[in-house]
Parts: sequence; structure tokens; C-alpha cells
Amino acid sequence: KLRMSNNNTLVAASAAGLYALYTLAKRCKAIDSFFGNQALKSDEKGVASGDPKETAVKLFQANFPGVDKAIIGYAPGRVNLIGEHVDYNMGFVLPIAINKYTAVVGAKSVNNDIFTLVVPNYENPGEAPLVKTWERKDFFTNTKPVKWHHYIRGVCALIQERGIEVPGFCAAVVGNVPQGGGLSSSAALEVSTATFVERLCNTKIDPVEKAILCQKVEHIWCDVPCGVMDQFASVFGKENHAILIDCKTNIHKEILMDSKTISILIINSNVKHALVDSAYKKRKANCDSSVKKLNITSLREITPVALEEQAKAANLTPVELKRSRHVVNEIARTEEAANALQKGDYVKMGKLMNESHESLRILYEVSCKELDILVDAAKECKVYLLVLQIVLFFTCIGTWFMGIFINI
Repeated sequence: KLRMSNNNTLVAASAAGLYALYTLAKRCKAIDSFFGNQALKSDEKGVASGDPKETAVKLFQANFPGVDKAIIGYAPGRVNLIGEHVDYNMGFVLPIAINKYTAVVGAKSVNNDIFTLVVPNYENPGEAPLVKTWERKDFFTNTKPVKWHHYIRGVCALIQERGIEVPGFCAAVVGNVPQGGGLSSSAALEVSTATFVERLCNTKIDPVEKAILCQKVEHIWCDVPCGVMDQFASVFGKENHAILIDCKTNIHKEILMDSKTISILIINSNVKHALVDSAYKKRKANCDSSVKKLNITSLREITPVALEEQAKAANLTPVELKRSRHVVNEIARTEEAANALQKGDYVKMGKLMNESHESLRILYEVSCKELDILVDAAKECKVYLLVLQIVLFFTCIGTWFMGIFINI
């Protein structure tokens, strides 16, 4: 199933382009156990059918009748073109927002100490929605295990810690960002909640601070030691633009992507991931231990050449060296890619993204068989896409062992 960055994106503008997509689809279809009939549908678990805002409004009205005025907060998911696993290493990332998003529709409760959330029954579509109610003390208590509502409750708790009194509220939450595919559904949920609470409380949080607050929710409430890229992209995402983010300074730069000349295809292999799983934490721990041994504050501070020169004296393990090699080279690649994108040099951009994928596969070991099959299939299509003067390149995106990759 193809997901486009915006509604104006041009996909397969000629017979040659259609044939390229057909070739890719045929190759994927042959791997029935991986793709086949499992292609992403509007009723897939974790994905709302229809427009999230409209669906959320209907869900809210059905469960909370009599409320005349509702407040809406919404935020998009994202894909990262290049700069994988460098945000928590203080590097550069280059994400774009997508047109899949999460919406929170709600209003203040009659009882200021009662909080109620309603969501579609994603596990069993068609059945009654799920409704959860808390008293104030329980709503702001960080209990385990981590559930979907921790992302919402965590945002509210951290906003309240800023001295902003969060009133009791009732809200419907609906999203169509595929869950577990590397499109940052959790960041979309956090940022949409923060925006909703801002409007509910008639206040405004600085956008950078909002992104950092949502990142802290992942750390404190959801036990995920992630970087700030996902939340930053959800807050600052702009149509037809990529965002170069310096994860050390939190300074960002918008880079125009001319949608009249390039297309972005986000292809779902249906391989799921969960950031709370141990593999993500192990890779971050590898980077942290490398930093300590190299006596630096982050891998941003060392060049690829210096890493090779100092690795033996620092006593880096083979695994630590592999992870560090990916990070320091990926940081350099991302800066180079941003320059290429700014100049409209999509051939150079494609080369760098291909290098990024190989590094993720070999050095960081976060690809998977399904994604590698898609990458191989995309390479086979290249000759047909070049007939359209479109440069085909790809990368796996998200976090680890995830199920999405991009063609541009």
C-alpha cells in the first residue's frame, strides 16, 4: 500500500512508472508469507478508517452527548529520509511529516477530577469502542505496565508539572498512523495530546519545549530512551518540506522538496516493532559505552577517521565499533544529504540513502529479511523509473527491525 507525503504527490505519471510499480508489487506478492494478503488496509488493527478528525468528532459526540463545544488537537506521523539512530547521539536527522495523523477531540468534564478517554477498538474493529475513566490522583500516577493511555497521561502530567493546571476532561482519540511500522504513531499521539491540552487550558507552550516535553514522556512514562527527532518532526513538520534537525542544539532548518518533480512512496512490509523492546535499548547502550570509553560527550564529537584511530586504544568491543561506525558516518551523510536536497541533487541524495541502508543493515543490524527483499525489488525497478527521469533510492526508517521503507 503506497503512502504519499501529501495529496499533491505525483505517483507513476506514465506507463513506464506504472510498470515499475507493477514490477515491485509482483515481486512483493511472490513473498506471500511476508506481504501477500497482509497489505495495509484501512481497517488494519491500530489504524482508523476515514479521516481521524471526523471520526474522533463522531466518536466524541456518540460517547459524550450534550457537549456543545469540543476542542481539537492533532499532529502528524513522520518518516526520516536519512539520519537513523543518530538523534540520541546528538547528530543530524532529516525527517518529513506525513499526511497520516492522530486527532484528540474533547472538552472539560463536569467533574474537574474525572478524566475519560475513548478510543476505537483497534483489536476488534466493528465492536464497541474502549472507554477508560480515572479519578485525578490515578490519572496522574505513573503505573506499569505501559499502555496506550500512558502517552496521553504522561503528557498531561508533565504539562501540569510546568504549573499549568490540567482540568478533568473527556476526549476521543483517533489516529491513522500505522502502529509499530516506524512512522512515529506514539509521537503523533503525544504531540496531538499536548496541542489539545494547550487549547483546553487556553495556554501556549514554546514549540521546542513541547517537543522536548513529549520526548520526556517516552523516557519517564513509557521507558523508551529515544531521541527528540520524532516529536520534533511532529511539531514542526511542514508540507513539501524536509526538516534538518540538529539534535544537539535543537535548531532546525526547513528544506523545500519540490513535489512537482519528485514522489515519495512509503511502502509497508507489515513487520512490526516496539521501541520498548530490549534491542533498541541495547543499541543505545552500545553507543553510550563507546562514548564513555572514547572520553567524549557524544559520538557527534568524533570524526570517522578519528574513530578508527582511537578505537583500539579505547578498547571498543567489535560490537561497539560497528555501532559507532554507523553513527559517525551517518551524521556526516545526513549533513551531505541535506546539502544535496537543497541543491535538488537527487542522484547524490539517492546514493547517500543507499549507503545509509547498507550501514543500518550491516553495522547497526536493524534491517530485516522483509525489508531487504523490498530493497532488492526496488533496485530492479530502477531502470523503469529512470525512463521518467525519476531517481529511485530507498532507506529503511523508524527504529529497528521495522516494516517501512521509502522510495523517492
